[in-house]
Order: sequence, then structure tokens, then C-alpha cells
Amino acid sequence: MLGASAVVIGGLIDFESAIAAIDLNVIFLLIGMMTCVAVVAQTGLFEWVAITVAKRMKGRATPILIALLIVTMAFSALLDNVTTIILLAPVTILITQLLELPTARFLILEALASNIGGTATLVGDPPNIIVGSEAKLSFMDFIENLTPAVLAIAAVFLPSAWLLLRKRLYVPESIRSRVTDSCPELAIRDVKLMKRSLAVFGVIFLGFFTHHLFHVPPGIIALGGMALMLLVCFRKAEDMLRVVEWDAILFFIGLFIVIGALEHNGVIDLLAEGLIKLSGGNLLLTTLLVLWGSALLSAVLDNIPFVLVMMPLIQRLLIDTGASPTGTHPLFWALALGACLGGNGTIIGASANVLVCKIGERNGYHISFLDFFKWGGPFMVQSTFIAMLYLWLRYF
Repeated sequence: MLGASAVVIGGLIDFESAIAAIDLNVIFLLIGMMTCVAVVAQTGLFEWVAITVAKRMKGRATPILIALLIVTMAFSALLDNVTTIILLAPVTILITQLLELPTARFLILEALASNIGGTATLVGDPPNIIVGSEAKLSFMDFIENLTPAVLAIAAVFLPSAWLLLRKRLYVPESIRSRVTDSCPELAIRDVKLMKRSLAVFGVIFLGFFTHHLFHVPPGIIALGGMALMLLVCFRKAEDMLRVVEWDAILFFIGLFIVIGALEHNGVIDLLAEGLIKLSGGNLLLTTLLVLWGSALLSAVLDNIPFVLVMMPLIQRLLIDTGASPTGTHPLFWALALGACLGGNGTIIGASANVLVCKIGERNGYHISFLDFFKWGGPFMVQSTFIAMLYLWLRYF
């Protein structure tokens, strides 16, 4: 927030442009889903899910880790990575606390999995929505061109995650008995509230699946769903809004303004143009530069404004070379893969990363910038390298 104030006071961006730079869709999505999840949490549903999963896996850490990461990637592809983290992070914390597993490591890996899974579809990550809209790409275009790449990345990511954590995944029999001898149904505290809140969640998810048909942003659906949840479940707004991670909300607002100042002063534009000039007109080289440049820059900047700037530059380049500025093209897939996967590089690379760290900190698990980078950085390089091989083998 100090940085956001400084760029406005220093004249690097005017107040109206600073406000316009704030992505209210993300802000509304966070506030709405945080509140809805808090209502569901009062029912004991998350505890029931955590204990049930752990019991089905007989308290064994490795199957639990793999199951959580697969579910995270699947949910992120169908919904979006922010909503997925809001739903699954509390469950992950409960399971790891119960079995005395390294909670912070699980949360970091879950954030990475959410960004990988979100890359697979049109609605999984905001950069994909931008690319799809500007290039006139359909939902199935993303499934056909990006989902195979994500499956290949996931096939390497899962065993790599296990290798890094394998020495911390031993759970003694005495601790495993906590879940193998448990009765998960006893965790449910309010059956009526659970049924009502889940019914509203069903309406919200239906809205997420169909929002592109009605041209309604997911943030508005989440905000409307929050109001419906409070009404149907008889909850006071002033009580439920206290559970919102307001420090995370203000962090995002400040970050959007600072990134908006960089964009307003041509910094992102300069970086994007430099990437394209380096290629010298070679399509393969241009594709690889867009991929790696997008990945590296998205790790330290927000990927949404970067994609907004890159799209018209790529389209102009395609027109200059006689190609169509819309439709399926390797450059569009390189941009989407780089921007989405690059978000795994640092905490500020993706909204899901910031959120998982805030949720962890609220529960007593501090994840520093360096802690996240030690795990996220190598996985970002690994996934981008696999994406590079995929683009080369499939399109060249």
C-alpha cells in the first residue's frame, strides 16, 4: 500500500488510472469466496472431508499428498486457481495437522498445482481468459492445445513433489491410528446449515461453469453468491466479513496499482517489444522467447497486465508475417503457457500463491518469499522446459 501511494503521489500514475488498474473481478472473487467458505466451515464439512480422505488412505502420507495435488489441479482447471485454494487449503491444513506432516510444504505444492491445473482450460487462469477473448479461441481450443501439455507437466510434477518430500512423509502407526480409528461423521456440527450452504455453493459453481455464456465476470457471481449465502443461511454480514483476509485484499489492491504504474509508464510495453525484436523474425525462436520471457516476467510481475500488453504485439507480428491475428497459433499457446506457469516462480507471481501464504500464516505457518522461491522457482523452470518441448514437438 505504501508503494501504491508512492506511485500516485510521485505522479507516476494519476488517481483515476490507478483505480482503473485494480482488477475488481479478482477482489470481488476473493471477498465473495472467502465469506462463503467461512459459512461452510462453521458446519464442520472441511473437518469431515479431511478425516474421510485421511481414513480412506489409511493415514499414509504419500497417497494423501498425490490425491490432494491431483484434486487441486482438476479443480483449478474446472473452476479457477484462486477459488480452488480457498476451498482446499483449509482441508490440507487439517489433514497435515492431524498426521503431523509439514503443512507449509504441502501448501506451497498445492499452490503450484493450482497454477499448473489452471493452465489447462479457458477459465482456469485469468491470462487464458484474456488470450481466448482477444484471439477468438473457444473452450475446446484450449482443451485440445493446452491440456496435453498440462498432463505432461503434471506427470513430471507429481513424482518430483514426492521425491522432495519423501523423507518427511513417514507417519508412525500411533499417529495413523488417529484417522484409521476415527468416525468422520462426528465432525459435522450443523447438518441443516451444511445442506443450505452447499446448495448455494452449487448455484455459485453453476455460475462459474456458465459465466462465459452470459458474459458475467466470476467476481460478480462470487459476490452475489456471498449475499445469497448470508440470506439463505441466516448469517449476519458484519460477523462473516470479519473472516475475510483483508491484508491479502489490500496487498492485491496495492500490487495492481504498482503494476498499473509500470504499464502506464511503458515499462511492460518496453519489455514485451524487446522480446519480440530479439527473435529476428524466426517463428520458433519467437515462440520460445515469448514462452520463457512470459514465464520469467510473470514470476516477478502480475501476469494479467503483461498478457494484455503482449496480445496486441503478437497480433501485430502475425499480421506483418501474413498470418491471421486470431485463431489457434503457437504464439498464443506460448504466451498462455508462459504466463500461467511463470506464476509459480515467486509468491507474487500468481494470486493463488499470495492467498495460500495468507491462509497458512493465519493458521500459524509462515511462508516467506525465499521459502516459496526455493520450491516454486525450480518447479517453474521444470514446467516451462516441458512446455518448450511440447511446443517444439507439436507445432514445429
